[in-house]
Amino acid sequence: MLRALYTSATGMKAQELMIDNTANNLANVNTTGFKRSRVDFADLVYTTYRAPGTAVTTGQVSPTGLQIGNGVRVVSTNKNFATGTAEQTGNPMDLAIEGDGFFQVQIPNGESRYTRDGSFRMNDAGLVVNSDGYPLVPNITIPPGIDITKITIGADGTIQGAQTGSDVAPTALGSIQIATFLNPAGLSSEGSNLYASTVASGQPIPNTPGQTGYGILRSGSLEGSNVEVVNELISLISAQRAYEVNSRAIRAGDEMLSTSIDIVR
Repeated sequence: MLRALYTSATGMKAQELMIDNTANNLANVNTTGFKRSRVDFADLVYTTYRAPGTAVTTGQVSPTGLQIGNGVRVVSTNKNFATGTAEQTGNPMDLAIEGDGFFQVQIPNGESRYTRDGSFRMNDAGLVVNSDGYPLVPNITIPPGIDITKITIGADGTIQGAQTGSDVAPTALGSIQIATFLNPAGLSSEGSNLYASTVASGQPIPNTPGQTGYGILRSGSLEGSNVEVVNELISLISAQRAYEVNSRAIRAGDEMLSTSIDIVR
């Protein structure tokens, strides 16, 4: 059986995953804080008929070898954590990180998750939570009577607020921290704009926004997706054409086999 049939099949499968990944990027073009993924490929093991440097005669070696590849495989999907464009919302509880870092929230089982989505709100107990109701870590509680429209959040994460109808100077309500990772590409995507730390990402390193290596906060803004539609469409067309070419290679192999059968007949 022609090796080309199996080799081309691996190419078609790889391009299917490429299109799946591109479709996911395009689907999340308007998702707050979304980071696009890139698919990384690697060639499969080679069949070696003659290794480079093989002796061909006394005192002479072959300058090249004879090796035939067996196709391609998908190695990984790599997140691009470039900062997306900030969009003004006018809501002081909406936060965008300008630079490196993640907000930390606590899910119901007590574990921490990390996100670039700064859409925070106040629940019925006054706790600052994200859109899914997960509290911000460290927990911040807004006391009763605070005028939500007058809450201010500084670039360093300091939260201040004043009582409704009061002329008293704002009081400190807490401070937001953000976390960084030695290898953010090693984070596990969990859905709902959340990431989980892994052995590959390393442990989170929390600190005050604005410190060396940490981004600053922009209140009243949300970070948009960093997906660029034009680039994704180019990737989509490229993957589609590669899929078609691999399918043609399979048809060519099939025609060669058919020819061989006709000769036997």
